[in-house]
Amino acid sequence: MSNIVVFGASGQLGQCLKTVVEARGIVGIHFPPESEANILDPVALGKIFDTYKPDWCINCAAYTAVDKAEDEIEKARAINKTGAENIAVLCKEQNAILVHTSTDFIFKGGQSSPLLEDDVAEPLSVYGLTKLEGEIAVEQVLEKYYTIRTSWLYSEYGYNFVKTMLRLGAERDELKIVADQVGTPTYAMDLADCILHIITMNNGAYGTYHYSNEGVASWYDFAKAIFDIAGTKVKVLPIRTSEYPAKAVRPAYSVMDKSKIKRTFNIEIPYWRDSLITCISKL
Repeated sequence: MSNIVVFGASGQLGQCLKTVVEARGIVGIHFPPESEANILDPVALGKIFDTYKPDWCINCAAYTAVDKAEDEIEKARAINKTGAENIAVLCKEQNAILVHTSTDFIFKGGQSSPLLEDDVAEPLSVYGLTKLEGEIAVEQVLEKYYTIRTSWLYSEYGYNFVKTMLRLGAERDELKIVADQVGTPTYAMDLADCILHIITMNNGAYGTYHYSNEGVASWYDFAKAIFDIAGTKVKVLPIRTSEYPAKAVRPAYSVMDKSKIKRTFNIEIPYWRDSLITCISKL
């Protein structure tokens, strides 16, 4: 492996990368704490680059509180746009390659066929907008980058839909879950594997890619699968988005086409329910 630095090491994807790296016995990957690797502090970032002299950087750091972002626009923009740009500038200075993570929420979700990388981005929320601004900032600074958009991320780590459902399912007899928003749940361990595979290949096919698990589900389908696999007895009722008001608007359809990443890097992507079984078995 090349010399690699992971930003956002304490987040969900950062912890999954660390788990995969440790399980494989990979060396040369560094996970500096955010107290030292503050992406909003160019001086601190410069010290990280001077210390580790990375060939690659993986940016997992993000503001992901979708509803809260509607009230914290500048904070979300600072982390999702300015932070990404700060990393990109240093990558350019030191000739490091950047793997930058983004989201399906950059899309409006008004179509019914899987989204391609060059489909028009029309974010409906502050979160989606600031993540799109981060993508653009990276593209404007760097030639050597891989932006990977993903969706509905979950794992054993952090706060996510799977862990929330397991907690609520143990506390309640009945849950109402949105059934008219469709996408693909993605196991963060699978995404971590994909990122490490891309770095290992180092094929120079820079640009933007989509990665999620295979298949399609609504949030209702996702919740039902979680409870079925976990053996949790709870009544799950499907509802419309309009019956569950949220501050931020979500795309109604955000299934992403993964043909490009599969073809370019010769990867096989697991089916979402199979990966969900793996995750719940660990939880």
